[in-house]
Amino acid sequence: MSMPEQESWATSLPGLVRELATDPQRGLSPEEAARRLVAEGPNELQRGAEVAALAILAQQFRSLVVWLLIAAALVSMALGEVVDGAAILAIVLLNAGLGFFQEFRAERAVAALARLSAPRARLVRGGQPVLAPAREVVRGDLLILDAGDLVAADARLLDAAELRLNEASLTGESEPVEKHPVALPVDTPLADRRNQVFLGTAVASGSGRALVVATGMHTEVGGIARLLASATSGETPLQRRLDRVARRLLWACLAIVLVVFALGWLRGNDAFELFLSAVSLAVAAVPEGLPAVVTVALALGVERMVRRHALVRSLPSVETLGSTQVICTDKTGTLTVGSMTLRRLVTPDSAFRVTGEGLAPEGAILGEGEEDGAAPKEVQDLLRVAAGCNDAELAAEAGKTVVAGDPTEVALLVAAAKAGIRREALEAEEPRLRTLPFDSDRKRMTVVREREGSAYAYVKGAPEAILARSTRVRTRTGDLPLDTLSRARLEQAIAHLAADALRVLAFAERRLERVEDGAIEEDLTFLGLAGLQDPPRAEARDAVARCRRAGIRIVMITGDHPNTARAIAAELGILAAGDELLGGGELAKLAEEELRGRVERVRVYARVTAEDKLRIVRAWKARGFVVAMTGDGVNDAPALREASIGIAMGITGTEVAKEASDMVITDDNFASIVAAVEEGRGIFDNVAKTLSYLLAGNAGELLLVLVATLLGYPLPLLPIQLLWINLVTDGLPALALATDPIDADVLARPPRLPAAELLDRRRLAGIAFTGSLTAAVAFGVFAFELAGGGDVAAARNAAFSTLVFAELLRAFGARSDTKLVHEVGLFTNLRLFAIVAVSFALQIWIHHSPLLERLFGTQPITLVQCATWIALGTVPLLVLELGKWARRRLPHRERRAAASAADGTTSH
Repeated sequence: MSMPEQESWATSLPGLVRELATDPQRGLSPEEAARRLVAEGPNELQRGAEVAALAILAQQFRSLVVWLLIAAALVSMALGEVVDGAAILAIVLLNAGLGFFQEFRAERAVAALARLSAPRARLVRGGQPVLAPAREVVRGDLLILDAGDLVAADARLLDAAELRLNEASLTGESEPVEKHPVALPVDTPLADRRNQVFLGTAVASGSGRALVVATGMHTEVGGIARLLASATSGETPLQRRLDRVARRLLWACLAIVLVVFALGWLRGNDAFELFLSAVSLAVAAVPEGLPAVVTVALALGVERMVRRHALVRSLPSVETLGSTQVICTDKTGTLTVGSMTLRRLVTPDSAFRVTGEGLAPEGAILGEGEEDGAAPKEVQDLLRVAAGCNDAELAAEAGKTVVAGDPTEVALLVAAAKAGIRREALEAEEPRLRTLPFDSDRKRMTVVREREGSAYAYVKGAPEAILARSTRVRTRTGDLPLDTLSRARLEQAIAHLAADALRVLAFAERRLERVEDGAIEEDLTFLGLAGLQDPPRAEARDAVARCRRAGIRIVMITGDHPNTARAIAAELGILAAGDELLGGGELAKLAEEELRGRVERVRVYARVTAEDKLRIVRAWKARGFVVAMTGDGVNDAPALREASIGIAMGITGTEVAKEASDMVITDDNFASIVAAVEEGRGIFDNVAKTLSYLLAGNAGELLLVLVATLLGYPLPLLPIQLLWINLVTDGLPALALATDPIDADVLARPPRLPAAELLDRRRLAGIAFTGSLTAAVAFGVFAFELAGGGDVAAARNAAFSTLVFAELLRAFGARSDTKLVHEVGLFTNLRLFAIVAVSFALQIWIHHSPLLERLFGTQPITLVQCATWIALGTVPLLVLELGKWARRRLPHRERRAAASAADGTTSH
């Protein structure tokens, strides 16, 4: 890349003109522009090579669990369970479709970047103004910029008149940036390059001319497109955990098939019956309902998240949120309100705080220690000048506040409204006579208005500029001379406001003898100071505190000035003693290994670029953390894509950021992210306990058949009965378990480690114990019936129904590892209650329907038999509930260890 593209901000204009071989007045000739277009290529963002649709579809079937389920579906169909097999295949295809959709997101994000380009550009070529397609802009072209224009390429300013650009989407700067054509040092960070304009940014006001120094993929946005193409989020924690479970199940299935078949063969059993039994057992070992359960749990979580202002773009991302250990969050609009707000007022003898936030005029102006009260006269005078020396507009339309103009001036109008001063009333009572607009040299603005038959100059601007032209101050007792002591106190107040990262403005007025007076802005009466800031959201501090209690680290990454970032982070509780703040310049000097070594200590990054954000996310991931990244701008897109879960803002977010993300927050509120994390943890809990329930049931079936085979008994369950248990006893209650409400204490636990198993040792032990308990009860019934002289069909009847009743009742206990059934509440999950009731009825029905009797090999049963089997089916539930009660008697330390093992959680 040549020097003009890399360091154009640091090169003198004559040197830059020579490098670009252009004319700063006449621009390039049309012929030279055409030659460069051929040599350098069009000014557009390139898209990577497209991947064939079939190849993307094939990638969705790489998972072992997918092939295991396909095999289970085919075997189920071969055994006559067409509905069961078709349901399994439908779930597999649904999951493949979701994955196929996700593969296109990166490509769409790059396409959205391309749409940032302006369709047309106003240029000077050969001394003549032309309107050319933006794709034909080349290096050396002379750009003409006016308010409302979308910049067509990266360019260095030649001249500027009150030029301000909105660069929030690129740099994160929350306010329009003033531009000046002055050379800057080589190490100037992107957000401070005030002599450059960038592709895709918008001219907010003013005008200027600029020389194009970079086009297409060589622009700052082009660099982001390259970073975006290189970013990849990888598998989610849930996908990794499910794959590990699938591998274990595969080996367990193979072992079971071989053992059962071998034992039966040695005893001389019929080979075909043995084959059907062995394969049926293998099918029973696979929780066919698991994909359906996971999909339902995630889908219901998505539905709940929508109600909590979080829109999830991919289902696995819901659970990833629950595993989140680090949230890298933008400041503006996420942790803060997203609009400038007047927070403090200082008059020559008093200080006031302003309540309320954002554009809402609700709020009050309170003195030190006050909780209510009206603003005193000197504050009313200050805010009248703030509203009168103002070009912004503030109005209410259809119940919403509509604004137009500079964000700082809008904030002044809102503050004036809190004191009862309305812009429309002021305009009617004090007509405007003359305006001296703000400019960067004077650092002030003046509006002359008629008031009470006289002309008054209302002046606002930089404190030093206003204070230097003031000779009097307004106090509660009246106007007094501005003496040395008063001036020193005001300068100290200015320093204090600035130290709190507030933008400080000063206000003054003067009664004029003549409107044409050449000294309008001299001999002023100083009224006071206003400290403005984009303030933290009221709920953000609590959300940050909840994250800390949940073991989640919050890292603020912003394009704002370090002082502003430090103040907001400290106010929200993000930056504590011992934590570090790192500026973009210092960050750029760190090697990757150095950054990985420091990343856990840094809580705030300021003045960062798109590449910086990507490096931060990669450093956390390299340390083994699950990272969520929030953002709204084009510069956030690569990091959003790279993060374990990318979270875009719905209101202020660019299309590029939304396409690169996994989730969109519809109210741009950090508290909504924390709510989504809570949902994610609850969903994992539901998936884990449902999987435990499914596998414990399958283990009971397997152990029942294995024990009977080992002891030389006939098969206690027919293959069709095993498949019925899988469908009714396991599948339907499991779906209901997936809809369980979230525990209130879910954020009181630390996040799970990425390497934590879906089924840890404690859960596996619980599955084995529960399966053994259920199998023992069913086998006892089976053996008792045979010993009492009953035939095999009657014994199977008893074992079959007892097993089903036991599994259905156990579903109520499976809802919690620690709480007893009556503590959870029998009716807090009405779906589960209804499914268990219907399943009980179905199980009884298959003993009394001639068609179902032939299909399932069942016989009619008496009321006494039914009641006996139901009573025996309560045994596993009662034993497990007794175990929960007993664990509560353990010492405190053992309970904590058990809870940690159950959750698979720890901290780094």
